[in-house]
Amino acid sequence: MSDQKKEIFDSVAQRLKIEGFNVVNRDETRPWGGFFVIDEEQAQQFANVYFDGLNVEDLKISGKLSPKILIVAPNTRLSWQYHHRRAEIWRVVSGTVGVITSETDEQGDVQQLPPSHTIKLKQGERHRLVGLDDWGIVSEIWQHTDPSNPSDESDIVRVSDDFGR
Repeated sequence: MSDQKKEIFDSVAQRLKIEGFNVVNRDETRPWGGFFVIDEEQAQQFANVYFDGLNVEDLKISGKLSPKILIVAPNTRLSWQYHHRRAEIWRVVSGTVGVITSETDEQGDVQQLPPSHTIKLKQGERHRLVGLDDWGIVSEIWQHTDPSNPSDESDIVRVSDDFGR
């Protein structure tokens, strides 16, 4: 792992600790960067800090929400993907990131999202997060749509992927 990647992850970990979040998973192994998973019991606190106090009760589809922080390396792209059991809401914490969305498998243009910009992704909507010139940090809340079968990392349908996954 590069020194810069380690510094970014350590900096985000320190920030989350100071903010009082319980990190239940830290994954630095993704070819595009990685993520931190926050304790679901802290969803409202997470929304207060990272989504300007958005009321999580308004977000709940099935009663379960999963907060995460995504870290995207410069000039990398996550897979062109969608999910069967979740919708997502993203907010750019720092850096400018690119997002591509579509109702079909055809990719459109990259939309640039500056810090503080929020985007909502519907269940089944194709999407891709793109690292641009600098490291991007994005807060994310998964909105689980199936209470009997909550979404997880296996609920990713990859339409295409730069890393052959």
